Amino acid sequence: MSSVRPPSASETSARLARRLAWHQALYDPAREPRNGLRWLKPLQAWQAQRLQRSFAGFLADPARRPAAQFFLTDLYGEHDFSQRDADIARVIPMMQKLLPGALLKTVADGIELGALTHALDLRMAAALEPIGGRRRSLDTDLYARAYREVGLPRLRARQIALIEDVGHGLWSALRMHGVGTLLKISRMPARAMGFGELQGFLERGFEAFGQLGDAAPFLTDIRASETRAMQRLLAGDADPFG
Repeated sequence: MSSVRPPSASETSARLARRLAWHQALYDPAREPRNGLRWLKPLQAWQAQRLQRSFAGFLADPARRPAAQFFLTDLYGEHDFSQRDADIARVIPMMQKLLPGALLKTVADGIELGALTHALDLRMAAALEPIGGRRRSLDTDLYARAYREVGLPRLRARQIALIEDVGHGLWSALRMHGVGTLLKISRMPARAMGFGELQGFLERGFEAFGQLGDAAPFLTDIRASETRAMQRLLAGDADPFG
């Protein structure tokens, strides 16, 4: 019986480098002029507020709150991750030697999630230009119209799957012998070498998921909730986030 061989550390590192190059190109205003579209910032702010509302149930649960907040602030929000990603680009050779392959893959998944989210945001901002008219703010109806205009359900589903993958990766890494100790002893050297943003990202993820217990039900609930919202938006449901 054949089995799928897990990617080697060098393969994962190469994937991470490709995702970083894509991420950096997407955020570069000289290479990607859609970063200057007037709808981009209002769109990202609106989506962050929507996620905050959609995550209200998770945030109200003391056990799930840290992990939910980690997603909102470190993975799936409107925050600028450019310094963290610059850290990763500089430290790739060292990461390949020090970090377990599974954790390296989780970092690559996190970068891919950020890049894919921004790529979709750029398409949404471009779609809002003709249909938004002179309006200066978003509502659910206008957002849904732009969402259907962009479409791309397979990429939307990939985005949601990556949320789950990153969560599972961080939770699994917690159970690896020595990873927590490695993060603790690398804290001061990482900051001294200018990798503080990356170190903080990993530490916050570990702390958040360390309080969660079994991450599987939490991640399943997030995937179900976001998939349901995607399907309702694409179908033109009058209350897609209800």
